[in-house]
Amino acid sequence: MTDNNATPSKSAPDDRATTGPFDDSEANPVRPYIDLGGIKILPREGLNLRLEVEEQTKRIVAVGLDYADSSLQVQPFAAPRSGGLWDETRVQLRDQVQAQGGRVEEREGPLGKELLAEVPAAASEGSELRLARFIGIDGPRWFLRGVIGGAAASDLDAAAKVEDLFRSIVVVRGGAPMPPRDLIPLKMPATPGSA
Repeated sequence: MTDNNATPSKSAPDDRATTGPFDDSEANPVRPYIDLGGIKILPREGLNLRLEVEEQTKRIVAVGLDYADSSLQVQPFAAPRSGGLWDETRVQLRDQVQAQGGRVEEREGPLGKELLAEVPAAASEGSELRLARFIGIDGPRWFLRGVIGGAAASDLDAAAKVEDLFRSIVVVRGGAPMPPRDLIPLKMPATPGSA
């Protein structure tokens, strides 16, 4: 008998298994996904994909999606089978934003608890604050984190489109053992015609 109080609960919409983000076992096998290793993205009109690569290791650390005058950065992480990571991650993000001189508030969003933050822009962009929404969903043995910027941080119509994009993502956790909080490996998509 385990003590459930010690395990952080999973944070996800009740309909996650049917409306996403999906576990690989729940995804429609005939849909033409773009395979990025740890996640699969459903192509759609007007969607641009960017891979964010760590300079020293050349490892892909995040996927950037530009859509509906907005940006969505996503990262899939391994999570424990029993609990979730979003509750703990939100606290860490809140502390980071405040340490950088930003403002942050927790609110209930369409995908559950989220953080609305005003973060200092990069030095090259001047000294103003940029609006960003941090979203996260705990799935079976994985956690998918998203950062929304641009129009979808404040415009409801753009937000609905980007939330729909986030919910269409498939997380491919794989069967290999991984420590919780480790980034699930991402890879370049195969180009048509390559083996």
